[in-house]
Amino acid sequence: MPFSSRYDHHARSTYPRRLTTSLSVFAGAAALLAATACSPTSSASTQGAGASGGPKVLAAFYPLEWLATRVGGPDTTVTGLTRPGVEPHDLELTPRQIADIQRADLVVYIKGVQPAVDEAVEQQAPDKAFDAASLVPVLSATGEEEHEERAGGGQAHEPVPYDPHLWLDPDRLATVAAELGKRLGQADGAHASAYTGRANTTAGELKALDEEFRKGLAQCSGRTIVTSHAAFGYLTNRYGLKQVGISGLDPDAEPSPARIAEVAATARREKVTTIFTEELLSPKVSAVLAKEIGATTAVLNPIESRPPSGDYLSAARENLSVLRTALGCS
Repeated sequence: MPFSSRYDHHARSTYPRRLTTSLSVFAGAAALLAATACSPTSSASTQGAGASGGPKVLAAFYPLEWLATRVGGPDTTVTGLTRPGVEPHDLELTPRQIADIQRADLVVYIKGVQPAVDEAVEQQAPDKAFDAASLVPVLSATGEEEHEERAGGGQAHEPVPYDPHLWLDPDRLATVAAELGKRLGQADGAHASAYTGRANTTAGELKALDEEFRKGLAQCSGRTIVTSHAAFGYLTNRYGLKQVGISGLDPDAEPSPARIAEVAATARREKVTTIFTEELLSPKVSAVLAKEIGATTAVLNPIESRPPSGDYLSAARENLSVLRTALGCS
C-alpha cells in the first residue's frame, strides 16, 4: 500500500484546534473584573514574592515565565497565562485573564505564538508589551535569518511572517534575558541593580548551555532531524543541523499525504533513524512514518510547557541527550 494512502485517517483530527478569543465578547466582563483586584487570580501560576509591591508581570507561556521569574526574582510577581500541559498555541483567554493583562505592569510574550494573547496585548495593554521577538534577529517562516528590524502594524490574529520559536536558541534567549532586566529596572528603579544582576546571571547560564550544545552536536554521523512540526528551526540553525517538519510552523495544520510521502523520501535519503514526537501533540503521524521507513520514535521537547520535573535548562539538556543519541554523536 502506498504510504500516502496508509496515512489517511491518521492525522490528529481529534486534537484541539487553535482558537482565538474575540475580545469584544469579553469587554464588559473584563471591565467588571478590573474592579475586583482583590479577587483570586485564575491565571496558571504565580511565582516571586512581590512583597515589596514591585512590578506585576504576566508571562504568556512557560519559557517566558521561567525567564521572567529568574530575572524578576523576589522583586516581582510573575504569573503565567498558560497552564502546564496546555498546548500554548491553543490558549483561549478567560475574561479574568484579560482583566489581568489590563492590570499588569508588563506582559512578556512572543507575537505569533498565541493569537489570543497578541490580540489582548494590542487592544488592552500596548504600552506594557514586552515582545521577545522584537529584540533578536528572527528566522523567516522558511528558516532563513532576518536581521532587519520589524515594523509594527497589521492585525494581531494574522500569521506572522517569521518563526516565533526563538526560545529554543539559548543564545537568543540570553539576549532577551538581558533586555528584560533593563525593562524591569526602568519600571522599578529601586531594584534596577538586582534585576541587572539576575539578568546577567541567567544570560550566563544560557550562554553555558549554548556552549554545551555546540560541543555536543559538533561531531555527529547525521545532521537531519524529522520533527512533528517545524518548531526547532532556531535550534537547527544555531547548531548546523537540518530540520524536516512533518507539519509546518502551525502545529494544528494537518500535513497532506503528499507531504508525508515527501518527508518519508527525505528521511530515507538522509538515513534518518529517529522520528521525533512531542508530548503535547498526537504521535500518530510520526509513528506511522517511523514504521514506514524502519525508524524509531523519540520525544523532542519544544519546551512550550512546564516539564514534569526540572526547568527550562534541564529540559534543554534532555533534548541535547536525545539528539546526540539519534544523530550518532561522539
